[in-house]
Amino acid sequence: MDVTRATLPGIATVHQCVTRDGRRFGVLVEKSGRRRLLVYDPAEPDTLLQAIVLEQGEADQLADLLHSRPVLDRLAHLERRFAEFAEAAR
Repeated sequence: MDVTRATLPGIATVHQCVTRDGRRFGVLVEKSGRRRLLVYDPAEPDTLLQAIVLEQGEADQLADLLHSRPVLDRLAHLERRFAEFAEAAR
């Protein structure tokens, strides 16, 4: 996936994504922290079909769903790695 980032000074940051098959979507991160998922028309890639507003908790849930491993699995992995480093430092 190709990802580009653009800053709208004082307003937001836009992350534009194009998948391997050419589908385009984006994430607009406003200075307030609110996020919008941007969905573009497959036939007209520059035409925005929908902007879905996500509250912070919703954005966190979506991010967790998109991760290849759930947060708790990643946390357990980090705890194991930390224990390994702590043991090696002794």
